[in-house]
Order: sequence, then C-alpha cells, then structure tokens
Amino acid sequence: MDRDALVHRNKQLTAAFHQAPMQHRLRRHLIEAAANFPFAPLNTRTNRILFIKPDHIGDVLLATPVFRAMKKRQPSTEIHVLAGPWASSVLANYRDVDLVLTLPFPGFDRSQEKDSLLAPYTQVIRVSRQLRHIGYSAAIILRPDHWWGALLAHAAGIRQRIGYNLPDVMPFLTQAIPYEGGHAIRQNLRLVERWTGHITDEQVDYTFEPFADESEAIAGYLQNYGITDAQSILCIHPGAGTWAKLWEAEKWAQVADTLCDQFDISIIFTGTMQELPMIQSIQNLMRHKSYSSAGDVTLGQLAALYQRAEAVLGADSGPLHLAAAVHTPTVTLFGPADPDEFRPWGDKSHHIVLASPIGCRPCRVLDWGEDPPHFHPCMRDITVGSVLEAARRALQAD
Repeated sequence: MDRDALVHRNKQLTAAFHQAPMQHRLRRHLIEAAANFPFAPLNTRTNRILFIKPDHIGDVLLATPVFRAMKKRQPSTEIHVLAGPWASSVLANYRDVDLVLTLPFPGFDRSQEKDSLLAPYTQVIRVSRQLRHIGYSAAIILRPDHWWGALLAHAAGIRQRIGYNLPDVMPFLTQAIPYEGGHAIRQNLRLVERWTGHITDEQVDYTFEPFADESEAIAGYLQNYGITDAQSILCIHPGAGTWAKLWEAEKWAQVADTLCDQFDISIIFTGTMQELPMIQSIQNLMRHKSYSSAGDVTLGQLAALYQRAEAVLGADSGPLHLAAAVHTPTVTLFGPADPDEFRPWGDKSHHIVLASPIGCRPCRVLDWGEDPPHFHPCMRDITVGSVLEAARRALQAD
C-alpha cells in the first residue's frame, strides 16, 4: 500500500473510531435524565474547591499550575483534588494542595477490564455521598470531556460546577466555558480565571520540587553505580502507556551508543517494573554499558534523577512532563497524540518535539485494537538521525 493510500485508510478509520458508538448514544439519554434529576444542593458556605482529574501522571502534572495559581491569588481557598490512585502520588510534592482524595475512576484503570454499563452510575451514588459529607462550594472538571466527573459533582450537590461546553459534560455544569483547545496547561488555567484572572505563559508556574530525602536517595543510588557527582548522565525513558507511542528498541540502542561515543556521559534508562524487559532488550543491543532504574525509584526520586541529568529523551509519556517540571531539557517522540496540546511545557529550544510528517497524525487514537501496527508508522517514521540531532541540541542547551 502506498503512502497516500495508507493515509486515506487511516483517516477513514480515525473518523469511524471517534464517531460515538451505540453505547455512547445510549449514554447521552441517561445523561439527560441524570442532569434533570433534582439532587439536593449543598447548603455550605465553605471556601473549599474540588478539582476532579481522573487522568494519569503526565496529565495531572499539567494541571498543577492551576493549584499554584489558585493558592497564590486566593490563599484562603482550600484546594482538594480527586485523582486516580495511578497518579495521586504526583500531588504529594505540592504544598498548594490541601487534600488529595483517591478514586479508581471508571474507564481510566489500565490494568482492569472495562466496567459494566451500570457500574459508573452506582459508583457515582456512593462517592457523591462521601463528597457531600465533606462539602464544597465549587467543583472544577479539569478533563474537558469528563462527563462522569461532572455528573459526580452534580450528584454531590456542589452548587458551582465549572467545565468545558462539550456535549456530554455541559448538562451537569452551572458554568460551561467555550472549548478553544490549545496546550493542556492553558486549557486548565482557563477554567479558574474567575478566581485568578488571566495568566500569561510567562506567569505559569510549572515546577516539581523533589524533597531533600528524595534527592539524597538518588545521590546514593548513583554512587552505588559508581557515578560521581562530576559525571554527566543522560536519561532515556522508552516506555509509554500504549504500543502506539513506542519507538523501536534497536533505534534507542543506536541513539544511546552514539551519544556515548560523542559525549562523556552515562546512560540511565528509566521505567516501571513492567517496562524492565523492554529496557533490557535495548541494553542487550548496545555496545556501551548502561544502567536501569526501572522499578527501583519512587516518582519523587525519579524527579530527582531527572533533575541531576543533562537531558531526558523518551516517548510521549508522563515522565517527560516530570523532566520538564524539574527544568531539565527534553526530547519527546510523538506518535498519535497532538504535541500542540501535550508537549512538555517550557522553552521550545529546551523541550524539543519530534513527530512524523505523515498526513493522518495526530489521530489521537491510542489503541487500534486488532489493526496491525504496520499500518500505523508514525513512530517508526522518526529517524535515529533526527533524535541524535535533537539530543545534541538538548545536551548543549543553556
């Protein structure tokens, strides 16, 4: 199949993928009924706001400038965040957040099968009772399309419910903000402008601060590897939440070996314990010695490791956003996701994005099911040469 035919094929599949299936059309009828249900509103005068963010690590990091801005401009406001257990640890390092509540949001747990059709609604009833007990004056739905979070805020009787004017979300909101797209950080900040006013890009506070004991642990970790304080390190995070974002092992091996040839630098691969076999397959293809922290460090320790590094390379994933938050230069390889929305935040000369020029991306499809990977070449299109050039620029960034 030639390139133009492949692009045409994939665009058709993408359109079909994003078309609401029968299950979603049925859900819209349930949403209309739920939106009209007379849940008793809370009679509370508390200055406590609930932020609902069901996503994974990278998306939660991109929401943290909201908490910083709110606390700076409304210091008496009590900030609570409802997050998934897969990302709640991110918020432990943010003093601006007064309380983190964890909830296994339906549809977001990558380790479980899909819920039954009724499970999300029964969960709303149970969790809304707990939120009523705490009491909130407002709820902010940080994920633009998160109808379930908006329904939860409605069922909990929270009087002010703010989110974006997307069809499944809007029926539950008291203030629906026009959805304009753009970078995820800008999307998040628009939702709180009634409290913070407009925040320019230069005013965005996007920072993750490892605790002292986390930095000390990494210093000891590197010492155990024989890496001195004077020695430069480069981190590579090859993993991602879906195969559609992965780059080939042999290409990572070529990049790592070439950088070792050209720079006096030690390579440390990072990842989860589940990603260890993938990392080992890359290491087995390398000529140079490398190290792996996969499964050995906490999130805060990973941030401290990235803070110590000269640069971090990797696929589009949460850890690349963590590297940007500790102000380490990054090179991020994008496949199906849109870098205009999800690129690491910061100076583009320090945070370099690489993506295929193929006409069907960004398709925003992270799971093609049984459709063979060879029909989706956007990650394979990225060349070793382009990654090496970007890595050299990152390593030489001021």
